[in-house]
Amino acid sequence: SAEYTTLVYGIEPYTKSGFENALGQITAAQGLSPLEMAIRGGIADLSQQKGKIAVIIVSDGKEIDKGAVAAARTMKSTYGDRVCIYSVGVGDDKAGVALLKEVAKAGECGFYINIDDVMTSHGMAQFVEKVFFETRVAKKPIEKDSDGDGVVDSLDICPHTPKGVKVDIRGCPLDSDRDGVYDYLDKCPDTPRGVKVDTKGCPLDSDGDGVYDYMDKCPRTPKGVKVNERGCWVLKGLTFDTAKWDIKPKFIPVLEEVVTILKKNPKMKLEIQGHTDNRGSLTYNKTLSKKRAEAVMNYLIRAGICPHRLKAVGYGPTQPVARNATEQGREKNRRVELRPIF
Repeated sequence: SAEYTTLVYGIEPYTKSGFENALGQITAAQGLSPLEMAIRGGIADLSQQKGKIAVIIVSDGKEIDKGAVAAARTMKSTYGDRVCIYSVGVGDDKAGVALLKEVAKAGECGFYINIDDVMTSHGMAQFVEKVFFETRVAKKPIEKDSDGDGVVDSLDICPHTPKGVKVDIRGCPLDSDRDGVYDYLDKCPDTPRGVKVDTKGCPLDSDGDGVYDYMDKCPRTPKGVKVNERGCWVLKGLTFDTAKWDIKPKFIPVLEEVVTILKKNPKMKLEIQGHTDNRGSLTYNKTLSKKRAEAVMNYLIRAGICPHRLKAVGYGPTQPVARNATEQGREKNRRVELRPIF
């Protein structure tokens, strides 16, 4: 019936055995009692009922906050004169009794009673007669709903919601992905939980490489470089012949782009990473990948980049970015990546 409540015995004809079985399913809760959520869940549970409605709440009133009173007012505003709320207090906790009385008062035509007063057959008979056979009329007039969102002003936490915007039970616009940006303003409505977003509700992309921070495996990529789907700087298009590491003339423009970026960022150092697929031995592939990385490094040095800014490393097949089971996957794994070091 609500996010933190469970309906164990629905609105159905009463049987003693059925009710006892339902009560047997209830286990002790921890933390605050979810009375607010139960009442709000009851609003939905009662939506198909016709005629008068008596809501009877049995509780000790402990560890319950004021939200339960607000929820009772919402139930009253939803069903009007059709509903009355009765609270039956267990125990004598002063704060609990006071809160349960407020909950009953919010229903305007119900009342509070201590459970000791209904433990006898006479007391129970009187309680049943008052609840189910006496006519009670609410006295409070219908409250205003200034922004027309379906939540009365006295309960509306967000009283100036734009017309037509869907709201929650507090009168605030929905935020389905809980990123702090309301749905009607959210340009990225399916952001994963916990991901930081901008004012438009979209995940941050701090280095502006087109890959959101929470997916970016290579943050702080320099502006203007070409990255792969992981956000890493890859020399796209650069390939080597089998068992070779010499750079073909047609790939010089790719390396010249790297030279330009390094000259624009004179404080940046670079780890040049060689990678292979998994064919061949580990030792062979690590040696081959390092020689290819060194070939790139040597070109950059000849182009005027200081050697102390560069480091060549061969990782062989140990850091694949795709499955080696297909030719397409092996092709992606045969690559040279550049990791900036600031």
